[in-house]
Amino acid sequence: MGKCSRQELMFVGLWKKTWRERAFEDREYVPHRRDFTRSLSITTPDQMIEKAKGETAYLPCKFTLSPEDQGPLDIEWLLSPADNQKVDQVIILYSGDKIYDDYYQDLKGRVHFTSNDLKSGDASINVTNLQLSDIGTYQCKVKKAPGVGNKKIQLTVLVKPSGTRCYVDGSEEIGSDFKLKCEPKEGSLPLQYQWQKLSNSQKLPASLLAEMTSPVISVKNATTEYSGTYSCTVTNRVGSDQCLLRLDVVPPSNRAGTIAGAVVGILLALVLIGFIVFCCRKKRREEKYEKEVHHDIREDVPPPKSRTSTARSYIGSNHSSLGSMSPSNMEGYSKTQYNQVPSEDFERTPQSPTLPPAKFKYAYKTDGITVV
Repeated sequence: MGKCSRQELMFVGLWKKTWRERAFEDREYVPHRRDFTRSLSITTPDQMIEKAKGETAYLPCKFTLSPEDQGPLDIEWLLSPADNQKVDQVIILYSGDKIYDDYYQDLKGRVHFTSNDLKSGDASINVTNLQLSDIGTYQCKVKKAPGVGNKKIQLTVLVKPSGTRCYVDGSEEIGSDFKLKCEPKEGSLPLQYQWQKLSNSQKLPASLLAEMTSPVISVKNATTEYSGTYSCTVTNRVGSDQCLLRLDVVPPSNRAGTIAGAVVGILLALVLIGFIVFCCRKKRREEKYEKEVHHDIREDVPPPKSRTSTARSYIGSNHSSLGSMSPSNMEGYSKTQYNQVPSEDFERTPQSPTLPPAKFKYAYKTDGITVV
């Protein structure tokens, strides 16, 4: 093999150089300009975050700059809701050394930058008091010309199990069939259940071991060995909740006696109610009768005379009698009690004075007045 000339060696060496080295030698090389525009980089990887409703979600976004990035720093966070029908929403923005966090009404007052100095390379945010409506894809965009970078974070909001209730569905008697149930009021799926018998006096029957991870335990032909305190724990990816249940398997009760006692009790109650109703109606009729008798006024009895009219009529009648008397019989009339006035009891009949018979030879009546 012959020796290569110096020119040939230089040509081969030039091709062995990397494209980066050639770029620095030739400022007009296109790949060099592409690397220059990518000098800004976000170091936080794409990720998925799961949080419970009501908690705070930390969404990281850290970046680095190069000396070539001389433009103004702009940071923008976007939310792509889980509902694809909604457009992307700007939730917080940093531009011109100012923060704008009132773009999205649903997150107003609940989204904040974690760093006080965003130029230090930390554009992370906190979303507080998470709600189910906050589920979606969050995108962090950082720009400092000529550098640009962005990262995406998937946020899922779950509901912790809560309000779990344990109860027995059926009769807790020996030989009966019933179910032990564990039901949370709320909680995001998938849910896991774990039953446990807390009292160690008796071991859990083998027939129940297969159902200890189920929300319902079915008990067949119950015996006293099932009695005890049970706990049920409900768990999902963001939390757990627990409830307790006391089970007492007892001998069957005398159902016939219970039914007879219930029937007798119902009959006695009906009799008592009937007696009370009868008494009330009787009392009401008596009150009505007394009211009618008290206000009953006979229409054929004239109203009583007043005291004044009785006294006046009595005096008037005496005056009339005096006008028809002669001097001979005035003496007998003076012996009567002229000053007698009927008593205030208007049912008492006024007594007229007893006068001796007058003996007149001539008498006539004119205009109702007797003239002797």
